Amino acid sequence: MSWAESLIKIAAFEVEARQKRLADIVERRMGLETQLAVLHAEGEAEAKHASLNAEAGWYHIGYADGLRIRKAALEAEIKAIGFEEQGARDALAQAFEEQKKYEHVAESARVAAVKETAKRETTALDELGLRKTTGR
Repeated sequence: MSWAESLIKIAAFEVEARQKRLADIVERRMGLETQLAVLHAEGEAEAKHASLNAEAGWYHIGYADGLRIRKAALEAEIKAIGFEEQGARDALAQAFEEQKKYEHVAESARVAAVKETAKRETTALDELGLRKTTGR
């Protein structure tokens, strides 16, 4: 295995690791967003129940305050994970760039090797032709 292939494999591994990390972060964010949607639904259901039942209405104010606090905590956590997700996306983009650089360098080295081989073959054929024409 050449040095270029090794670098490309390492870069591909890094890209894969960063993709997995980003997927984990996105999964956590989606889970929190689901929890937030459930809290909204529970709040609406509780408000409807409180409007139908006068006794439940007395407790609704405390429930609404607690619900607001839980929603705010979830929203803050979602916002923090959003920043983490953006950082992971940036790191993934950087890893892709590095991988492409290594692939480009490897391709350039391969093309240069092919050109050098062709040049040597041409030189050898030219020399062979000169020998035939001079009779050596």
